[in-house]
Amino acid sequence: MGYRKTEIWKTVDWFTIILYLLMIVAGWFTICGASFEFDSVSLFDISGRPGSQLMWLGISLVVVFIILMLESDFFDVFAYLIYAAVIVLLIATIFLAPDTKGSHSWLKFGSFSIQPAEFAKFATALAVAKFMNSYGFQLTTIKNFSITLALIFLPMICIILQKETGSALVYLAFFLMLYREGMSGYILLAGVCAVAFFVTTMKFSEVVVGATAMGELIVSSMILAIVLILVAVVRRDRTALLVMLAGTVVAYLGGYITSLFVPVDFSWIAMGLIGLAVIYLLYLSVRTWVWHYALIAAFALGSLAFMYSVDYVFDEILEPHQQVRIKVSLGLEDDPSGAGYNVNQSKIAIGSGGLTGKGFLNGTQTKLKYVPEQDTDFIFCTVGEEQGFIGSSLVLILFGLFIIRLVMLSERQNSAFNRVYGYSVASIFFFHLAINVGMVTGLTPVIGIPLPFFSYGGSSLLGFTILLFIFLRLDASRRER
Repeated sequence: MGYRKTEIWKTVDWFTIILYLLMIVAGWFTICGASFEFDSVSLFDISGRPGSQLMWLGISLVVVFIILMLESDFFDVFAYLIYAAVIVLLIATIFLAPDTKGSHSWLKFGSFSIQPAEFAKFATALAVAKFMNSYGFQLTTIKNFSITLALIFLPMICIILQKETGSALVYLAFFLMLYREGMSGYILLAGVCAVAFFVTTMKFSEVVVGATAMGELIVSSMILAIVLILVAVVRRDRTALLVMLAGTVVAYLGGYITSLFVPVDFSWIAMGLIGLAVIYLLYLSVRTWVWHYALIAAFALGSLAFMYSVDYVFDEILEPHQQVRIKVSLGLEDDPSGAGYNVNQSKIAIGSGGLTGKGFLNGTQTKLKYVPEQDTDFIFCTVGEEQGFIGSSLVLILFGLFIIRLVMLSERQNSAFNRVYGYSVASIFFFHLAINVGMVTGLTPVIGIPLPFFSYGGSSLLGFTILLFIFLRLDASRRER
């Protein structure tokens, strides 16, 4: 018996829809608080931001209805076509979009404008899900893994060429999904270590104690410690661990004794130990024909090379404003009137809200426009000022329930296509939440990405809505016959 379309309202996950409705309503009120001026247009006038966002809310709800009415197979059948269309749109945007605050990411049609990068997320998730759902797919093969990465990095590169680095970094969220689908933990570990090594190298690059460059010493010691942990935990090779530990103790002890007579750069000792560890691990790999030893050795060499590339990447690849933002975030520079202005004013606004906040439309920092982008990327500071600690906590709890629910729905899917797409959705929302709240509170560099359903912007709201409800439509199809 065919599945009747009217029954979609019985099978769709209403708990997630209720969370979605709560967030878009709370987001609209927050935008009102951030952008409304008492002597200007009314909240419902579309020439103002609250009215404009309300219009986009209506459009998004219409799109929701259309998505839920479509056959679930539509998204599988046309996944590659949707992806290709969006890639063409991204490439066209590079050349056709006017300069907007240094980027070329907005296509303008009179008074109307869209940001194609917001729609590339669901298109990429669909394409990746379709490819990973192909017959006999195994992520562990080099060919499949390479094609999967190509599908993810192609839109990312296009967005970088639009000079929208923040939006491009969102695509790193797909690695969380890939880890769930069987990607080697070494790759995820390498990504986490890369961030840790970059921050540590930058933080201590100019610190010298005696003859020792502390940045290089700390990072080299971290690499060596991770190598020892991998040998102990992954390979459980007690003999190799004892040999490497003994060599480390002897080398550092010898260095300390030598330093009593002549200056010693302990970072060179640490790097020498890494070199010896690599040689020893390669020897074990050849002798035992166990590739894990060679993989650990490759990780050590790659980490060492990455450490020495940090200065080049920072000075030659990153834009000057990105360099300043990173330095301010790491406390290497104090620029309260420049790159650090947004974050400082955001902290002041959040702190001034206290426990219960100043109330709706009563925020002084937001009303006096002290916080730039307070209704877009820095919208969370408006929540903190008007609703206080309690309101901010409720918003974070709401997002937490939302993401946990997405993970639960992903786990119950009966096809790889649905599951992969679901985890991609959950990963993207988690990345946006973590980075946006982190940059507003000064925990992460300011990279300019919106808070889903809260930040002002039609493209953002519509893009997130499509991303979510495609998954809810796929989830509802589990009971179709």
